[in-house]
Amino acid sequence: MLPRIADSLSFLYLESVRIVQDDTGICARVDTSRGVERVYLPTAALACALLGPGTSITQPAMATFARHGTSLVCVGAGGVRSYAGILPAGLTTVWLERQARAWADDTTRTQVATRMYTHRFGDSPAGATIAQLRGMEGQRVKAMYKILAQKHGIKRFRRNYDPAAWETQDPVNLALSAANSCMYGIVHAAVLALGCSPALGFVHSGTQMAFVYDIADLFKMQLTVPLAFSLHASTDPERDARRKLREDFRLLKLMPQIITSIQQVIDPENANAGGNSERASSITHLWDPALGALPAGVNYGHDLDDEPPDPELPWQP
Repeated sequence: MLPRIADSLSFLYLESVRIVQDDTGICARVDTSRGVERVYLPTAALACALLGPGTSITQPAMATFARHGTSLVCVGAGGVRSYAGILPAGLTTVWLERQARAWADDTTRTQVATRMYTHRFGDSPAGATIAQLRGMEGQRVKAMYKILAQKHGIKRFRRNYDPAAWETQDPVNLALSAANSCMYGIVHAAVLALGCSPALGFVHSGTQMAFVYDIADLFKMQLTVPLAFSLHASTDPERDARRKLREDFRLLKLMPQIITSIQQVIDPENANAGGNSERASSITHLWDPALGALPAGVNYGHDLDDEPPDPELPWQP
């Protein structure tokens, strides 16, 4: 049984280290002028390890992360951009199946998207279309930027994300981009930990990270946006944003909120029915449209004994 994801710490960002398994546990090694330094990692307590540039990891170390239910997410420098995620193979598919059912039908997909907007802003007008909700979102985000700019004495703020001109951006934009990327990493870990698909988004689409962006948006106004504006005078806003975000995750106990929010927007009626404490599954079922889940590893050939042979199936006796 894997540890409860809600009981895990948030994330650990690593850069320019070699992660190995030794007789004691998993450690991050780095060569310095003082020799090889080692830092042992609390793998059983980590929800996600963000692997930045210059990081390498051995197969035994990856296997230990998988046994402890820790997701590995490959990210860019400073946690900016999330490229890929690696998850344990023994996860249950309960919430993946619920997500896929909700995503595949336009009506239920619209209902999930509406719940997401309601989660973010506290209300959604009855009968509002997705286009209307998008418009309301834009207005409210713009209003939030204006309020925070006035609060911190910033004369003018315009959201800008340009990787090609990264160093020319103001501290608020740098902090917000860095904090959002770390948020994507930890949400990616939470999505994988539940066994959901990061690609099946309800508001976003067209990318393998669509659902991650959906869920991360639920928390930006609460966490990353105010944090970024508070760092408007920082000399190193990216580093400060990552450090402060880790503290906020711990103080706010945000991981349980992320897990609960994923469940509530997908299937509110079953939000507390499994998928959190029961993350692992060693049983594979067979699907049947009439009978539901059937045990695997059983020979069902006797089910055909009482039926006449079908001439279209030449392999039958």
